[in-house]
Amino acid sequence: ERLFVDYAGQTVPVVDASTGEIRRAQVFVAVLGASNYTYACATWQQTAADWVGAIIATLTFIKGVPKLLVPDQPRALIANPDAYEPVTGRLMQELGEHYGVAVLPARPGRPQDKAKVEVGVQVVERWILARIRHRRFFSLVELNRAIVQLLDDLNQRPFKKLPGCRAVAFAALDAPALKPLPATPMALAQFKPARVNIDYHVAFEGHYYSVPHQHVGAAVELRITAGTLEVLLRRQRIAAHALSHLVGGFTTVAEHMPASHRAHRQWTPAKLIGWGERIGAATAGVVRWQMEHRTHPEQGYRACLGLMRLAREYGDERLEAACARAQSIRAPHYRSVKSILASGLDRWGTSLLGGDTASMPAHDNVRGPSYYGHH
Repeated sequence: ERLFVDYAGQTVPVVDASTGEIRRAQVFVAVLGASNYTYACATWQQTAADWVGAIIATLTFIKGVPKLLVPDQPRALIANPDAYEPVTGRLMQELGEHYGVAVLPARPGRPQDKAKVEVGVQVVERWILARIRHRRFFSLVELNRAIVQLLDDLNQRPFKKLPGCRAVAFAALDAPALKPLPATPMALAQFKPARVNIDYHVAFEGHYYSVPHQHVGAAVELRITAGTLEVLLRRQRIAAHALSHLVGGFTTVAEHMPASHRAHRQWTPAKLIGWGERIGAATAGVVRWQMEHRTHPEQGYRACLGLMRLAREYGDERLEAACARAQSIRAPHYRSVKSILASGLDRWGTSLLGGDTASMPAHDNVRGPSYYGHH
C-alpha cells in the first residue's frame, strides 16, 4: 500500500551534442513496499516539477495508485518540514488530490521510515547505473530509454533468499491492492503570484489575461500548465484562459468587463472603419489611424467611440471637416479632433494652414501644427 520515492546520490553525465557540454542528470527511484518492485528515471534537476513528473511516470509504469506515497522532506516538495505535521507544497497537494493518494513524508532522522527506498537506490545504482557507466548519452530521452530497458532485468532478477522475483511479488501482492489510475494524467503546473491591474487583467510573460472586473486590485495566484492559465483567488478559480505566447496581446472575456466597457466589444475594426466611411474619407482615415497605431486594436476602440460621440454632438459634416484638419496638421487623435471642434476651427477650412494663423479664433485649446506633430 506504500510507494517510497527518493533520488539517488549518483548522477549520470549527458553530453550536449551541439556544444560538447556535460550536464549531470539526477536519478529518481521508486519502490513499492510489499514487493520491492522498482522504477527509475532520470531528470535534469530535483525541482518540484521534476519530483512530481517522476512520480506520475511511476504511477503510469505500475498502472495504478497506492494508498500512501512516502517521499523524504526536500524543500522542493515540503513547504514546512516537520517531524509530526509537515505541510506539502502546492504541486504535491495537487498530485494527492488528482490521484487520491495520501502523502506521508518520512520523518527527519528516522531512516526506518524510508529504508525500502534506500535499499532500492542501492539496487538501482548496482544493477542499472553501474551497467551504463561506460556509455555516452546525448539526451535525457536516450538515457531514460536505457534505464527502462534495464528495469525489466532488475525486476525479473530472482531474490536471493525468497522464491520468485520483484515482478512476481508485484503481481501477487501490490498490483491487486492498487487503485485504478484516473482517466487523464495530472497536468504539471507552475504557480506564480500576481495582482489584478486596474484594467482587470493579469500579466504573464508579456501577455494580458482578463479577470472579472470586481477583483481589480486583488492579490491572486496564477496556475500555468502547458496549455492553460488559471487565476486563483484564495485557492478558488475565478478565470481560465488558453495560454498565449503573443507578447503585448490581450485575452479578454466579455463577461469579465464592466457593463460600460462591454459596448466596446460590439465593435470590430471593420465595423468602426465602415462607420467612418459613411461619414467621409477624413473620418475613416482618423479611425484607421486608431486601429493601425495601437499595440492592440481594442486600445483604439475608446477613441473611436469618442469620435462617435462628437458626431452626435456636432454632426457628421463638422466631424468630417475636423478630421480633415486634424490629418492636415498630422494630428489624427481624438483629442485634437475634439479641440478643433470646440474652437470652431473646422469651419475655417484647411487653407489656413501655413497661412495667416493670426486670423484664427483665440481659444485655450487651440494649438499650432508643431504641437500636434509631436503628440
